[in-house]
Amino acid sequence: MELVFTKPFVKSYRALPLTAKRRTDAALALFQEDPFHRDLKNHELKGKLKGSRSISAGFDLRIVFSVNDEGYAVVVLVRVGTHSQVY
Repeated sequence: MELVFTKPFVKSYRALPLTAKRRTDAALALFQEDPFHRDLKNHELKGKLKGSRSISAGFDLRIVFSVNDEGYAVVVLVRVGTHSQVY
């Protein structure tokens, strides 16, 4: 799996506190091993983010991404932040 980091993702990641960065890094490592691990709560989004997906990095922290195929060969990371920040 190739992860592509967009500018908005990098900007939002840099703004996170250190503990949230660590949780994000751990979630992305788990995501690369198993994109549908139950702890990640991988799900499709609706509304204005329709076509994107989201995983949980613990508590209220979410990572929004998009994929071009079902095989998850290339994953484009869109944003990271709290539920209210990314939705």
